[in-house]
Amino acid sequence: MNQPTSELQSNTGLMAALPQAGAEPGGYRLPPAALQALVDAPRAPALSLSPQRDMVAVIQTPALPGIAEVAQPELKLAGLRINPRIHASSRFSFGTGLSLMALATREEMAIGGLPSDLRVADWSWSPDQRHLAFSHVALDGEGGAMELWLVDIAERRARKLSPQPLSAVLTRGFNWLPDSSGLLVHWRPEGMSKPPAASGIPNGPIQQDSDPDGNVRQLRTYQDLLKNEDDARLFEYYITVQMVLLDLDGQARPIGAPDQFTRTSVAPGGEYLLTQSITRPYSYIVPAHGFGERIEVRDLHGEVVHAVATLPLEEGLPPGNDAVSAGVRHVSWRADAPASLVWAEAQDGGDPAREVVDGIRDLVLLHAAPFREPPLVLARLTMRFAGIAWGRDDVALINERWHKTRAYNQWMIAPGHLSTAPELIHSGSYEDRYNSPGSPVMRADASGFPRLVIGPGTTILLDGAGATPDGERPFIDRLSLTTRQKERLFQSSAPYYENTAAVLNEDGTLLLTTRESPTERPNYYIRDLTKPEGGQLTALTHYPHPTPQLRDVYKEQIRYVREDGVELTATLMLPPGYDAQRDGPLPLLMWAYPQEFKSTGAASQTTGSPYRFNAVSYWGPAAFLATGYAVLDNPSFPIVGSGDEEPNDTYLQQLVASAQAAVEEVVRRGVADRHRIAVGGHSYGAFMTGNLLAHTRLFRAGIARSGAYNRTLTPFGFQSEDRPFWQAQAVYQAMSPFNNADKIKDALLLIHGAEDNNSGTFPLQSERMFQAIKGLGGTARLVMLPNESHAYRARESIMHMLYETDAWLEKYVRNARA
Repeated sequence: MNQPTSELQSNTGLMAALPQAGAEPGGYRLPPAALQALVDAPRAPALSLSPQRDMVAVIQTPALPGIAEVAQPELKLAGLRINPRIHASSRFSFGTGLSLMALATREEMAIGGLPSDLRVADWSWSPDQRHLAFSHVALDGEGGAMELWLVDIAERRARKLSPQPLSAVLTRGFNWLPDSSGLLVHWRPEGMSKPPAASGIPNGPIQQDSDPDGNVRQLRTYQDLLKNEDDARLFEYYITVQMVLLDLDGQARPIGAPDQFTRTSVAPGGEYLLTQSITRPYSYIVPAHGFGERIEVRDLHGEVVHAVATLPLEEGLPPGNDAVSAGVRHVSWRADAPASLVWAEAQDGGDPAREVVDGIRDLVLLHAAPFREPPLVLARLTMRFAGIAWGRDDVALINERWHKTRAYNQWMIAPGHLSTAPELIHSGSYEDRYNSPGSPVMRADASGFPRLVIGPGTTILLDGAGATPDGERPFIDRLSLTTRQKERLFQSSAPYYENTAAVLNEDGTLLLTTRESPTERPNYYIRDLTKPEGGQLTALTHYPHPTPQLRDVYKEQIRYVREDGVELTATLMLPPGYDAQRDGPLPLLMWAYPQEFKSTGAASQTTGSPYRFNAVSYWGPAAFLATGYAVLDNPSFPIVGSGDEEPNDTYLQQLVASAQAAVEEVVRRGVADRHRIAVGGHSYGAFMTGNLLAHTRLFRAGIARSGAYNRTLTPFGFQSEDRPFWQAQAVYQAMSPFNNADKIKDALLLIHGAEDNNSGTFPLQSERMFQAIKGLGGTARLVMLPNESHAYRARESIMHMLYETDAWLEKYVRNARA
């Protein structure tokens, strides 16, 4: 998109345009040309693998949208962001091209009949692979619609299928029937009147009550909540949909009456529908996911044949990250049966502090159609239910985990033979990456439901990241569930990083992978493990280097030790052609995000891989390699709390120790001057940045994007902290950089999306932090990006973010003196 010269300025006279103390006239600015080039670098398309795994749909990824698109009307209701023009959740990026590619021939095939202004929002293959459905955003003046289109794969031609616009506020608006004969569609109800207009006259006071039973509830801080009855009526209007069965000729049969459906799914056998509907009363303190729901099974005419549960409004949960809802939760169809429901129910009322009989925290229940008999107990779990991978009557894998201890178990069960005792397949800590067995490989069955790939002798395939002390080496294993013997079929090897995107056959010997190296962009390959090692690979794509000017960036995965013995890792990146002995130390930008751990061993594990592509994105710190900075990306900032200790009890000590170790390492290597280092981060990384500037003088400047700085404004927990403020006041107060704004002596740049929708990171957080530093005589600048949420989308916003960051670094870091 070309930018108006009246709004965008070049970097000429950059130093004259450096941040000033007072308010400034508006206007988006451009960073130096080297940074602009990163924003406009070509993007790789998205690939969508077909059910038979012999073809992909290729969806072209467009450039960043302009601010005119991002600033389209948007409603903020019950935690949702709604585009009222198209009755859908707000979107800022769409596919702008659609084609097909056969894996065997690597031939890309055009599709005829596509809209001239194609804007693909969502897509889905039919289970039989004869068709591809996609939603297209059609804009017309001030109006618009989400249209449903259909591609005939054999004819390679598209046509509009649905005569009525979709409603895609809470769902994508369409799903295939299991037999591929048509789709279950959510329409805007025909004849729907205009949205209800606010009268401006209150119909009474807004009233709220605490729990009459005095139950303790944690309430996170949420954005975009309902404020009054006018909001409630508008919310109802936009989430009300008409379920329709739509055949491949576009013939429609409505299913029942319109309702506020949050989810609808057809059973694998195609005979029943599972529906979830939002019910009143609504809430002014929690978003829509806490509202009451009716969960029902219906026939294909919309008649309710079984009431699964009626869930009440839930304004908060008991304390703790292991707290869950008291009633039915995670209701879904069993994938390998015609019509059986499965769900979990807490046996402790959802309260992890409550004692339970025989240690059982969760029951997992199974209820088969026609739902006349009582449900059966599928599993009794001592931790929280964490999902099922379905296979067949004698094989399913069920997971449980407990956040407090990071414990994780995986069990094999026989859902068709409930008298068979479960068998433990894996047990350990889910933060222990070195010993992770990987995730079971799943594949869509003939009805389109994901199933375990089960081979002879009851073997399954496992896809893992392969974390090692030398970096990640992704793998595919074959595991016998009867003997527990493993066979490694594939593992990535130096000097490449190769990751499995999909397993293409039943025995795991034909893989679709992405392969990359520090100088080679990720591309897709077919790897045939039955062939000799030198001839296994066939290139599928040939995407060129997106930023060839930075091809020779130097990257190294480094390890160093914190003063308490915790081993740390980071990615050190240096500009092309840099030589430490010849050029001397550089100014350096360090960019990080703290993470909590329950063990020193897990905290010390290596992350990342030295063989990943040296991607230089506009979003992260690597962009500033283009302007001559050294970069320390993702240095470890582990916050460890072993045993009964809580990690945040010693947050500041561990944070400062990690920063000190990172600074000492880059100075020791001779790549950075101690007095020319900046630190930055986004969200929790911005919170970290504020604390490091408040409690150290290690950094000459900080870049804090979309952060939270006063933890008393998030009093019921934040990040992984599950204690409320009233149980850990000293921790909340000590961790809040706002409370120590008077100690911030180095320059802090605060950037925030003016419409941030992330829990806890209200724009007010940055505004108050800036006011505190400014009022105390410190050096700070606040930049609020219009119409931007927690992550920034508009090209103008990204350019201006880079402009501000570059100007800040130039003024306070590049030429800083000791």
